[in-house]
Amino acid sequence: MLGRQFHKINRIRRESLIKMFKPNGLSLLCLLSLHQVAYLLKDKLQSTGPLDNKVLSVEEGKMGPQYLYRFTFQPPTYSLRLTGEIDNLIEITPKDGVLIVNEPLDWENKSTYRLQLEGLNQNGNRVQGPYSIIINVIDINDNPPQFNKSSYSGEVRQHSLPGKPFMYVTAFDRDDPSSLNSQLSYSILHQFPSPFTTEMFFQIDNVTGAISTTLSGAENLNPDIQDKFTLEVVAKDKAGQSKDSFATSTDVKITVLENLWKSPPEVILMENSTKPHPMNITHVQWNDPSAKYELQPKEKSSIKLPFTVDQSGTVYVTEPLDREEKDYYSFYILAIDEEGDKLAYPVTVSVHVEDINDNPPVCDHVMTKFEVQENEVAGNLIGTVSASDRDKKGSFNSRLRFRLLEQTPKIPLDNLFRIESGTGSVHLFKMGLNRQVATNYFLKVEVTDPDFSTVCDVQIHVIDINDKIPIFEKSDYGTLTIPEDWGIGTILKKIQATDADEPFTGSSQIIYTITKGDPNNTFIILTDKKTNMGVIKINKALDFETAAMYNLTINATNPEPLVAGVKYNSSSSTFLQIYVTNVDEAPVFRQSVYIVEKYENVTVGTNVATAEAYDPEGYTIRYSLRKNNRNWLEIDPVSGRIYTAAPLDREIQHTYIVEIVATEQSEASKSCAVQLILHVTDVNDNPPYLAKSTVFFCHPLQKGESAEFEVDDPDTHLPVFTYTLSGEHANNWIISKADGKHAYISPTNLNLEEKIYNVSLKINDNGRPPMERVVNLKVNVCRCVDERCFIEIENPNPFPTVGVAVGILVGVLLVIGVILGIVFLNLERKKKKEQSAVAIRPSELRTLT
Repeated sequence: MLGRQFHKINRIRRESLIKMFKPNGLSLLCLLSLHQVAYLLKDKLQSTGPLDNKVLSVEEGKMGPQYLYRFTFQPPTYSLRLTGEIDNLIEITPKDGVLIVNEPLDWENKSTYRLQLEGLNQNGNRVQGPYSIIINVIDINDNPPQFNKSSYSGEVRQHSLPGKPFMYVTAFDRDDPSSLNSQLSYSILHQFPSPFTTEMFFQIDNVTGAISTTLSGAENLNPDIQDKFTLEVVAKDKAGQSKDSFATSTDVKITVLENLWKSPPEVILMENSTKPHPMNITHVQWNDPSAKYELQPKEKSSIKLPFTVDQSGTVYVTEPLDREEKDYYSFYILAIDEEGDKLAYPVTVSVHVEDINDNPPVCDHVMTKFEVQENEVAGNLIGTVSASDRDKKGSFNSRLRFRLLEQTPKIPLDNLFRIESGTGSVHLFKMGLNRQVATNYFLKVEVTDPDFSTVCDVQIHVIDINDKIPIFEKSDYGTLTIPEDWGIGTILKKIQATDADEPFTGSSQIIYTITKGDPNNTFIILTDKKTNMGVIKINKALDFETAAMYNLTINATNPEPLVAGVKYNSSSSTFLQIYVTNVDEAPVFRQSVYIVEKYENVTVGTNVATAEAYDPEGYTIRYSLRKNNRNWLEIDPVSGRIYTAAPLDREIQHTYIVEIVATEQSEASKSCAVQLILHVTDVNDNPPYLAKSTVFFCHPLQKGESAEFEVDDPDTHLPVFTYTLSGEHANNWIISKADGKHAYISPTNLNLEEKIYNVSLKINDNGRPPMERVVNLKVNVCRCVDERCFIEIENPNPFPTVGVAVGILVGVLLVIGVILGIVFLNLERKKKKEQSAVAIRPSELRTLT
């Protein structure tokens, strides 16, 4: 009805205008053209098209009327009819075909409107359609989150597994669940009381709302100290990612309970127990009786754990234990839920295995062998019998006692030897050993612990006394000439002495010693234990210039002392003369490396260092430089003075390394080299520059906006930049510092037009001496899309000129005028038919107006 009235009013107004301006058709045409342009500008967002199925979208809450779409039609369609879920909110103008939403829509009330559109002829009969018109309401974020409870309460055990949820909070949002508007994010705003550490005791999953303890909470929660906590939990829509999101909070009250889940006391078991197995040894208990228990070893081992745990938490030992196999066990017990997830950290069960005397003593050797000289004094220690017991060390079960049972042979006396019962030490008890009478004695030694005993065999070998001295096969080994460049470890000579005492004993073993002629231990002599041959080797580097000849006196001795009355004599000494020949050696620097430091602004010719080397043979030395890649340095070949040959630049290279070469002036021309490390120290010789030279602001400018730009300086000192604005735009901007290398520019004039401004900026680094530079900072004031400058790719000039804009407007008006002229000519022909077909009564006109 409203659509028909609207159509009639428009038609009456058009006819009245035609009559009023009929004498001047051009004026009427211009007026109607301007009226139509105004209508189009008013409804510039409206789309137009023929009758067809349509799916349209309307944002909820938008004030009306909203012109959604204009349907065009041709005869025989004379008007349009809209039916379906109109809900007194949606209508269409029958003659103009404009689909209108008159009032704001609410997505939460209805998200989709399904309508039918029909084309009618002049008699009101359908000639087109019906067409499906679907209007989807677009949700906006107009609902805050709501918790399903006004407050929450929960319980948590101390030392609970961090990250294991013990309760949940749930909120919902009435906005579109498929949009970001209803996606919620949970967080903890406050914890009361606050923790005594910097970390929170509780945490919440931002997606699921699951509340659990943090690592700090798992470690520090204690009901004896604080058993009540209140959390203020916040739910934000838009996933908490927007500053425009809505937030709602609720209180969560948490009670901390004592944790029954504790490691049991240490278990002590006697080894080789004869009690029935499995045997109950201890018990663990989780806070919830529905928990299940699992046993888990602490470490990988080839020994299977002889323990098990049942579902009541009782721990059993499954078999007798052997302390000598393993005296201590430590394993975990896990508490798990029905899904197999851990409920908390595992507890530890420790088992100590007590020893019983179940192992006899064992001889450490099948045959223990000792040596004793035939002139040994009574009471002297000969050796110690070694035995062991696998029972617990330090206990009575492993305490061993020794007793001598038998001596074979018993000549020249029985009981020649004695053993200490507590230590197993064997001593000579009586003098009377004689190698010609017996060379070996065999003893039976009984070793006992409190319950067991064993017998160990001992052999005592009587060795010859050291009554013979070593005798060299040569009293003088003559002379030996060697070059000074032979390396350390080189074998020079082999010497030989012999000893008539019993072979392979301390009485016949020979030790060679250089007693004279080698004060610096330049040589060393090693003995071959099988042959007693001595091998002379170089022990330190030779140097002809230091020592050209060595007159060595070499003595041969035994490790065992000689018997009384026997002494070493000249037969145990020999001589060897060694000549060292000169070898041309390379020069030697007096320093292994030269390290210097110079400022980068030193003048060319500044002294850097003076190299000094010498030649062992005394040849003259000349100096040169290698790896002087930048040619910054030069060296005087005679004096070794090194000086700068070009300006230094720390910004190019802050550490300059070259090699100094010393070459002897001889036919061999031997040389050596050392490094010169030049550290170039910075001076302030570079002005600042813009590292980021372009910033932008979105038009129109807003108060308080700023843009960051970056300044850098190649020098090493920490700059303190100061900024001075200059130029024609200086009054439009202000500079504020952020930190050493960043600053902000802000507009003081919010009415600046869209364009790029070249802001002249003088930057000073305040160094010593201060350096400054004038730079141009490009500030682009531009239209923005998604907080970025909008750039029209197809049109290189996004701002058309005034002339172009006027030309476009005139062209549009002419085209519209021609179209309207044709339309009104057709209306004029049908005027009489319309007047006869549709008559407007005065009473109806009054009703419409």
